[in-house]
Amino acid sequence: MHREGSGVDVCFEKQGKSPPSCPHGPTLLFQRYEAEGTLRRFYACSACRDRKDCNFFQWADEKVTPARQQAREEYNRNTQPPHSHKHYYHRYKKVKKLKEHDRHFCKDCNLLLLQEEQQDHHGHDTVSPVSTDMLTNPSRLLTPMENKKTNAQYLFSEKAVTFTLSCLKELEFNKVLCVGTPRLHEAVTSMKMKRGSSSDWHSLLLDIDYRYEQFYSPNQFCRYNMFNHYFFDGRASQSVFEDFLCCAEDEKLVIVTDPPFGCLVEVLAKTVGKISEAWRNANSGLSHEELPVLWFFPYFMEPRMAEFCPTFSMLDYKVEYDNHVLYQSGPKGRKKGSPVRIFTNIEPRRVKLPKEEGYRFCNPCQRYVAEENVHCKKCNSCTSKDGRPYVHCDKCTRCVKASRVHCDECNQCQLPGHKCGQISTGCHICGELGHKRRECPDRHVKIRKRKLGDDKEMKSVSNQKQYKILKQKTKQKSLKSHKVFTPK
Repeated sequence: MHREGSGVDVCFEKQGKSPPSCPHGPTLLFQRYEAEGTLRRFYACSACRDRKDCNFFQWADEKVTPARQQAREEYNRNTQPPHSHKHYYHRYKKVKKLKEHDRHFCKDCNLLLLQEEQQDHHGHDTVSPVSTDMLTNPSRLLTPMENKKTNAQYLFSEKAVTFTLSCLKELEFNKVLCVGTPRLHEAVTSMKMKRGSSSDWHSLLLDIDYRYEQFYSPNQFCRYNMFNHYFFDGRASQSVFEDFLCCAEDEKLVIVTDPPFGCLVEVLAKTVGKISEAWRNANSGLSHEELPVLWFFPYFMEPRMAEFCPTFSMLDYKVEYDNHVLYQSGPKGRKKGSPVRIFTNIEPRRVKLPKEEGYRFCNPCQRYVAEENVHCKKCNSCTSKDGRPYVHCDKCTRCVKASRVHCDECNQCQLPGHKCGQISTGCHICGELGHKRRECPDRHVKIRKRKLGDDKEMKSVSNQKQYKILKQKTKQKSLKSHKVFTPK
């Protein structure tokens, strides 16, 4: 799935027919800008950034034969996990009864091993003994899928989990819908196990990683694609999800989500909207309420969040991750700290950030801010975003990064040594503000000129064989230009 600068946009228009499906559920509809200002629409996977990981591609107007449809459905079935959720969890209960030194986990097969199976995995990369703590916290046992184009599983640090739990407790939430946040789900589940029936905390994990089916019952985990709101186990999982949304008088629900940082915000915002609508339908008297959300995302995505989630604001808290060097503090981390923040539709003044980490309350802004975030009287706001103090530019009438200097030719602050006239903050076609590429009045002209330029370049190749090769490469590049994002 592409961002706006790539020539491909996602479409949310109703088509009158169900979209085709790939192994990751219903596909998404995209539109690509082609020659003569025309648009061509196609379906592609919602969960994979690279077609090498999911090669589904179908033009929107393409007719699919019954034989091809049948082959596609069979392929989708064959690419699912070898066992059902119930079967995996039944194995888990058997393994849990064993003594710790008799428990084995095969990292090559991502499988908890029964005693009679251990010999079959001789020579594999296995973990033994498997402690009860490992079974309770499977994210510390499983190898994170760190393929950035398919599965980018970056896991919360202990400090991030502790802060989030204390924040939820302070806000009196006791039901947590964990969308792509296994570490938080583990913490809530562990706390509930320690306190027993006296705990009023409940958590449900929605994640695309099927490996968690081995550690949680169908009432604790649903395999789920957050980018098309798809439950892999169908109606059974959807019923668990709907039941979880129902809240008693003493229950307060919150969504905590940690999506891939390369995702299209409008896609996930649509999913959050669907969950909110289901929550309102499940609870009478909430027809005008907004479901509270904590959305973990980089600070530089704030403009996109403001566009598609206008009720959300960004908190200053720097979220750290265990398995990403740049997203943690310390000598190997970024000097400015992690770039990941929390976006929420909860009033910022209600979310208390830890004073022991340098955060403080700003009275004029009515929110907690980072130590380096100094209040600007001219902007009437604490303006720092990236972990460094900002400075006010009177010519720009706003605060900017301290490394920027004002350029009179560009009429804005830029890095020293920049080339003037190369910055555009408006439409990707004409550069004007106030509209997007798809509404640009010059769209037809610009695309036609670009197409003519490509043809001229191809015809300049004297060798006919080189011409054919170049033409074929250009065609392949065009077809592969719909790279999509993936769940973490």
